[in-house]
Amino acid sequence: MKKIMFYCQNLLGMGHLVRTTEIIRNLVKDFKVCLIDGGQIVEGFQMPEGVEVLHLPAIRAEDKEIKVVNSSHTLEEVREIRKRKLIKVFDDFQPDCLVTEGYPFSKKKSLGFELVPLLQRIKASGGGTKIVCSLRDIIMVKQYGDRAKAEKERCELMNQYYDTLLIHSDPKLHRLEENFSLTGELECQIKYTGYVAQSSPESIEFTLEDIVNLNRQEPTILVSVGGGRLGHDLLECVIDSAAIIDSHLPHHIQIFTGPFMPEEKFTHFQNLAADKSNITLQRYTPNLLSYMEKARLSISLGGYNTTMNVLKTGVNSMIYPSNKDSEQRIRAEKLEQLGILSVVRPEDLQADIFAQKVIERLQILPTTSAFGRLELQGAQKTAQILKDLVQSKVAIAA
Repeated sequence: MKKIMFYCQNLLGMGHLVRTTEIIRNLVKDFKVCLIDGGQIVEGFQMPEGVEVLHLPAIRAEDKEIKVVNSSHTLEEVREIRKRKLIKVFDDFQPDCLVTEGYPFSKKKSLGFELVPLLQRIKASGGGTKIVCSLRDIIMVKQYGDRAKAEKERCELMNQYYDTLLIHSDPKLHRLEENFSLTGELECQIKYTGYVAQSSPESIEFTLEDIVNLNRQEPTILVSVGGGRLGHDLLECVIDSAAIIDSHLPHHIQIFTGPFMPEEKFTHFQNLAADKSNITLQRYTPNLLSYMEKARLSISLGGYNTTMNVLKTGVNSMIYPSNKDSEQRIRAEKLEQLGILSVVRPEDLQADIFAQKVIERLQILPTTSAFGRLELQGAQKTAQILKDLVQSKVAIAA
């Protein structure tokens, strides 16, 4: 069986890991897969059976700095440990293909210390390991510094090391050249896979809380903010407006704050919601799709995976793009133009204004015909592309 080594690093949320896991779910049918996970571990997060997982000493981003997670080692020590482990796992595993999630289009400065040596080792090995970049639909638009220089560096890394660029987008909605001006100078093959949407799990384990929440009689408004390090202003507004919404259209509001929300923030929101009988507040569920399928309305940040869940389930949706993330805004506004969802903007985060938007959205059905026009089989198509890529390597060697 051919082997794939898949590198994934969450620095802020958990979206990269969710998308990677869905792709791996399809890869394990034809490949032996080793996942290199460099991010903070998410309790309760399920990995497909048969995947070998190597957890590097975890790092995360905080206040534009890289920090170590739960370790007595310094950042420099952790970097050295991670670099050595990456080289060793490549030498031991000898993959037919390496996939780097996002890099070098994202996290180039944060992860180059370990990925450049790994890429150099692969090229020097002469074993013919294919190198692939797995990239979401929209690249983060650089808001500061020399954008032209940053694009040039990314282009050079791709041309020096990579065989294929997989873009997890439907080109009918967004193409790479829309926010990467050097697309035409990339020398590797570029393939659009369609969007990677989470599949429904083959077996679902519901907790007692899940059973209670999913069997409520009153309609549900589902509120989620991804990993939980962002979106605090949205949660504050939802809780503040809960009484107004309830007085017009009684609903139960189910909030998931995300597993990475700081403890003091989680306690703050618990206290805010304590006297609101129409709010249930929890950290995390691995069964978010089930909640979306039941919800009358989903209110969320605009991360890639949450948006794909909206597209997959067809749930009525309001999305608040993180104000630190133009990627979310671009995607959400394009989908708003198709009538799929409505965008919440910073000026809408006042209790009376927000409540009115919620009430209006509850009375509008999304344009269901628009959902069917978007390609959501990105994980399956990615697996087929990688299978073809590795087979072509074998054919050339023969």
